[in-house]
Amino acid sequence: MPLTFEDFPPGRFGTFGPRHVTRDEILAFAAEFDPQPMHLDEEAAGKSMLRGLSGSGWHLCSLMMRMMADGFITRAASLGSPGVDEVRWLSPLRPGDDLTLDVDVLEARTSKSRPGLGIVKFKCTARNAAGQALAEMTSPILIKRREGAV
Repeated sequence: MPLTFEDFPPGRFGTFGPRHVTRDEILAFAAEFDPQPMHLDEEAAGKSMLRGLSGSGWHLCSLMMRMMADGFITRAASLGSPGVDEVRWLSPLRPGDDLTLDVDVLEARTSKSRPGLGIVKFKCTARNAAGQALAEMTSPILIKRREGAV
């Protein structure tokens, strides 16, 4: 039985991972989607404000989405998302990082116009193995309610 709206009360939902990030992944993502020097070139990255090779923030967002999918979204009665409210990049993603994803439910409410579904607002925080927050994302997800819960 899939996870439904009722399975997401406000509070800590869980921690997912770890997910190891390699130098080769960082370079491949950057070459394809974000070809800036701090993501592609060790020397240029060392001279940047990031002080070393770092993964793209968009790469980190993609990793967070994968961890959410593997952790719970593919098991949920999800109907998708109307978008992302906020993304904040806090610290650089580095080659060799082992990521974990803390997932909190900020709020859960039923839809006024579609009572068979709920809107769950999640806050996800990606951390490295030292526990340092690398990124935060806040996003609502539309999730079906249990049969008879209406």
